Amino acid sequence: MPSASAFTFEPPAVLRDLLARADVGFDGERPWDMRVRNSRLYRRLLTQWSLGAGEAYVEGDWDCERLDMLFERLLRAELDRTAPAIARLQLLAESLRQRLFNRQSVARAHQVGERHYDVGNDVFEAMLDSRMIYSCAYWAQAQDLEQAQAHKLDMICRKLELQSGETLLDIGCGWGGLARFAAERFGVTVTGVTISQEQLALARERCAGLPVTLLLQDYRSLTGRFDKIVSVGMFEHVGLKNYGVYFDTARRLLAPDGLFLLHSIGVDRRAPHTDPWIERYIFPNGKLPSPGELSDALEGRFIIEDWHNFGPDYDRTLMCWAERFEAAWPRLAVRYDEAFRRMFHYYLLSCAGFFRSRQGQLWQLVLSLPQRRSIYRSVRPGAPA
Repeated sequence: MPSASAFTFEPPAVLRDLLARADVGFDGERPWDMRVRNSRLYRRLLTQWSLGAGEAYVEGDWDCERLDMLFERLLRAELDRTAPAIARLQLLAESLRQRLFNRQSVARAHQVGERHYDVGNDVFEAMLDSRMIYSCAYWAQAQDLEQAQAHKLDMICRKLELQSGETLLDIGCGWGGLARFAAERFGVTVTGVTISQEQLALARERCAGLPVTLLLQDYRSLTGRFDKIVSVGMFEHVGLKNYGVYFDTARRLLAPDGLFLLHSIGVDRRAPHTDPWIERYIFPNGKLPSPGELSDALEGRFIIEDWHNFGPDYDRTLMCWAERFEAAWPRLAVRYDEAFRRMFHYYLLSCAGFFRSRQGQLWQLVLSLPQRRSIYRSVRPGAPA
């Protein structure tokens, strides 16, 4: 292999031709073209592909006016599945690790909390809506992020047919936004669990005085019985090897006539590995389910009452988060360096492109136990009444 010094600012033909499949160029004038600042970028793309691209961006080796547009093109052309030969070996090794090892074991469960959710509540307070809902908003009739998240929470509660006096389990409760909303608006008693110390502290503060109990706990150790169960934006951290345990746990905890709403990002087809950059720097040990993987795990455990896909809404949500993050950067810069800014910018806008390409999906499934007697009617609201 040529040394790094052998590369100039002229890109190797293999990279130029590969990106041309997505109508992306090096040092072009279009907003989605890559602007090269350091020629070592080429070596990093050839040897590490997605991981190399992300690390090089954070370190300032290249820029792009519209990362969201760049990633939409790369993913629509499926260049994430077409890596140079050397980089392909690393992806194969990652696929083998996913298959051979349980990377979402109990011992590793707190890693994503420590690495991502505990990064700093000030970042998320600046980026998210006032309830700090860190999942896809619902934009059917919403005018802004605040309204879109409120509509999403209302839709979840109505899909669950929440009634005053019921008990609700929130698996992956985040900063307590849904727990507080359900307790205040629907009169339910909520138990929520998270694996993030920072989330737990702020969630308890935000839910003070309400019938809400919040715990730092892995879902696998939960006990009790609940009328309804909800899990929003947490299933992505469960891992394929644990799908059976996850749904068996939910089945054990759910009342016979209850409902379980699962809100999760998904992918359009089975993927052997997670994006290496996202896995290393944003969501360690993450795994997005495919429709087949999810239905395989549910078969024999739950009845699928409803499967709602509103993936395009995540594109708009992420673009809002990115805009708010950039607007807040002058005050965040006191605590965080420029590399952190570039990392978060890259994360949010690459994910927007992922959903815009339609590889990324956002699903809400309503699940019930086979012994449920009540008839379920699907909910597709616009704005709440």
